[in-house]
Amino acid sequence: MKVVDVERIVVHVPFTERQLQITAREVYSWAVLELCKVTSDSGHVGWGETVIHYTWGRVTDEAVERVKGASPAEAMNDDSLGSGLQMALFDLVGKILQVPVHQLLGEKVRDWTPISWWSIDASPEDWAAEATDAVAAGYTSFKNKPRPWWDIVAQVDAISKVVPAHFKLDLDANQTWQNAATAIPVIKKLEAYDHIAMFESPIPQTDILGNRQIRQAISRPVAMHFGQPPFITCVREEVCDGFVIGAGKSRVMKQATLAAEAQMPFWLQLVGDGLTTTWGAHLGSVLTHARWPAISCLNLYSHHLLKQPIQIVNGHQHVPEGPGLGVEVDEEAVEAHRIPADVIDDLASRGELYTKPTPQLIHSVIYPDDTCVHMESLTVPGTYVEGVRSEIWEDDGSKEWTQLHERVSKEQVWTRWEGQ
Repeated sequence: MKVVDVERIVVHVPFTERQLQITAREVYSWAVLELCKVTSDSGHVGWGETVIHYTWGRVTDEAVERVKGASPAEAMNDDSLGSGLQMALFDLVGKILQVPVHQLLGEKVRDWTPISWWSIDASPEDWAAEATDAVAAGYTSFKNKPRPWWDIVAQVDAISKVVPAHFKLDLDANQTWQNAATAIPVIKKLEAYDHIAMFESPIPQTDILGNRQIRQAISRPVAMHFGQPPFITCVREEVCDGFVIGAGKSRVMKQATLAAEAQMPFWLQLVGDGLTTTWGAHLGSVLTHARWPAISCLNLYSHHLLKQPIQIVNGHQHVPEGPGLGVEVDEEAVEAHRIPADVIDDLASRGELYTKPTPQLIHSVIYPDDTCVHMESLTVPGTYVEGVRSEIWEDDGSKEWTQLHERVSKEQVWTRWEGQ
């Protein structure tokens, strides 16, 4: 068996209506996917998917040429091929052998894998609306981004009012809570909510002493991205309770094995649409300690690009048993969302990748005393303060917007908040 063709298809799958608004300043480019359609000399076809602007590894022209004429079984474990191509090879080999991908990965330990809803930071009202949708869609957990430019306690409180008692929140501060001295008081307030399951990266992961202090002071688990600090340091210094793991197949298996040996759980973080979410389920089904809800951000997308949308039941996704990934790509939907090849080729000739246009925005962080800092892009403006909120000012063509945008493109601008 040999690979005879690799077709790469760039698509733009719009986000859901609310997420179009929430992600306007960040991660909007995740809507752009590259699909790999790999055909073998046996006539079988495998599919894979890459989030071009957020992935552990893009597919390159060199990688495509490397697999052409090669055995897909010999190439599929090579993480350097990139996300979509490696995934497609596993799908292809599974179809040729008439076995599900999980049988190519190891011994299955669960038929259903846990999965979480996801959102970046947003207003308390938007988070509550997202949580309501999550419950309706069958999810039992929600991973979100509590950043210091929103009132974190108000965000969690808003969600707590609209979800059932068993619904859980995983709070990922992305290392923005500065240090243990500033983070612990915030965490203590949040621990009053039974919905909080764990905290991810509350402060910089390189702060070993601070993270150990946090872990000793709080009653919830702490998760860290695998590899920083080094695995041995994490275990020896007891700075976290588990990990976030996301990479190619071989690296995921290695990291998952190490975590299991240390008896530390983890969640898989493999971001993408229907194909990536299914691939993650196959991986999670054979990894003993993939016990925390996986993150694929499936809920962002308005279409899964599959003939049968993925169904979530009691916070879990069923692991398909059909050949390969066990799902059927909706090729009509793919064509409907495809970016014309001439557009992609023209960009490639200039060494560029297709992306959504960058929104022209001014970000304003407003404190309870009406002190305000305007920024071109949101960065940590200072210590978290209850009652803080943020506003976005889109380019409205006004002289005022243009003048302020010119200033914030150079530095943060502090003023009194007078609205827009």
